[in-house]
Amino acid sequence: MDDEPLSQWAERRDARIGQLRAVPLVTGDGPRASHLNPDVPRAIQRWNGHLWEPHGFAANLAEARRMLFPQAGTAPTPEATPKLGPGTGRHRKPPTSS
Repeated sequence: MDDEPLSQWAERRDARIGQLRAVPLVTGDGPRASHLNPDVPRAIQRWNGHLWEPHGFAANLAEARRMLFPQAGTAPTPEATPKLGPGTGRHRKPPTSS
């Protein structure tokens, strides 16, 4: 068995400290996927290196996403979007002449 050194494991664990996640607050065994319940409240949790601790609250999925990804709220500039060049791509079939 190839075990990684403890120092590498600790570096990987410590790299996640401060990471946030949103957990939908649904009762019972209902679906917990965010896209299935976009209007239910979310608990925002923060990873402290050992466990997920309460960090905040969001009223719905849109608000939770604004809290988790604040930099994604800005629209990309036209220069930042990639330009696609001409070509058909090798995966495309050539046009057939009928």
